Amino acid sequence: MAAGTIRYWAAAKAAAGIAEEPYAADSLAEALDAARERHPGEFVRVLRRCSFLIDGDPVGGRRHETVRLAEGGTVEVLPPFAGG
Repeated sequence: MAAGTIRYWAAAKAAAGIAEEPYAADSLAEALDAARERHPGEFVRVLRRCSFLIDGDPVGGRRHETVRLAEGGTVEVLPPFAGG
């Protein structure tokens, strides 16, 4: 199992109530499932609209179960930005 950091931006940060937290997961799906358990409610709704970067690379349309996470990696959670 890989360990790294999840960083939340804008509405995701507000809904989670924190800017970042650690993950311990092999895939993006596992990391996001754990985050949903830690931050129920509004965060779960916001997360549905987010895009993700893994170590600077966009996830795009890939299934989250297939996106492997690296030891010491970073997951960026990016909700839609106004004007962006």
